[in-house]
Amino acid sequence: MTGYPTSIGTCDATSITLLGQDLAGDLMGKVGFTELSYWLLTMHRPSPGQLRVFEAVLVALADHGFTPTAIAARLTLLSAPESIQGALAAGLLGGGSRYLGVTEDCGRFLDEALAPLRERGEVPTDDTGFDELARRAVQAQRAAGRYVPGLGHPVHKDGDPRTPVLLAIADESGQRGPYLRLFEAVGRVTPEVLGRALPLNGAGVCGAALCDAGIEVTMLRGVALLARTAGLLGHLAEEIRRPIGQDVYHQVDRATDYIPPAS
Repeated sequence: MTGYPTSIGTCDATSITLLGQDLAGDLMGKVGFTELSYWLLTMHRPSPGQLRVFEAVLVALADHGFTPTAIAARLTLLSAPESIQGALAAGLLGGGSRYLGVTEDCGRFLDEALAPLRERGEVPTDDTGFDELARRAVQAQRAAGRYVPGLGHPVHKDGDPRTPVLLAIADESGQRGPYLRLFEAVGRVTPEVLGRALPLNGAGVCGAALCDAGIEVTMLRGVALLARTAGLLGHLAEEIRRPIGQDVYHQVDRATDYIPPAS
C-alpha cells in the first residue's frame, strides 16, 4: 500500500480542505452544520428538499425526555464530573433496538421489501400496490416471530405527533418517495394483518424519510445518534446547572430490596 485514500479532508501548514472545499474560505459562515453533515455522509450536497427533511429528522430525534440514554449520561457525569466525553458516550452507547435503533431497523425492514422490486423495476406506483407489498412484508415478519419496526410507542399510544408533521414536510419538499409510501401502507394494513391498530412512530418515520432523502440504510443509526448528541449535551448542561443525578441514585439506593441468593 502506498497511501491511505480519503475524500473527506486534509490540511497543510496554511489551509484546511474539507470535501474538496477550502474550510475557512468556502465553508465557514456559508454552509450550515446540517448541510455539512449530510454532505459528509453522502459525498454530495443536498437539494433544498433533502436538506429540509434531514434537518427535520435531526430535530425530531434530538430528545425525548428522561429516557434511559439521558439518565445514563447524567449518572455517568455524577460519577465522573470531569468526563463530559464519558457521560456523552454513555448516553450514545444506549442507542439500541428499543431507543434510537428503530430508525435503522425500520429503514432496513422497508429496504428489504423494496430491494427485489427495485432491481426488477417493479416498485409500486399507487397505494394499492404499496398496500399489497406492505401486507406481504408484515405477514412475513409475523410468520418469523419478529416485530414490525416503526409501529407503536410506549408513550404516544394514540399517535406520535412527529409522524404527520414529517410526512407533510417530506411531501412539501418533494421527498415522499417509496420508503415513506410503503411505511404509510404498513400503517394501513396493520389492523388487518395483526388484528389491532398501532400508530406509526416517529423513529420509524424518520428512518423512512432519511432513506427517501438519500441516506444509506447503513448510516441511519448514525444519523439518529448525531441528533441525540445534541439532546444529551443539553441534559449534561442542565445536570451541571440543576443536578438530579444524586437524587436518582439515592432514590434507587433507598428502594433497593436485597434478596439473598437461593442456597
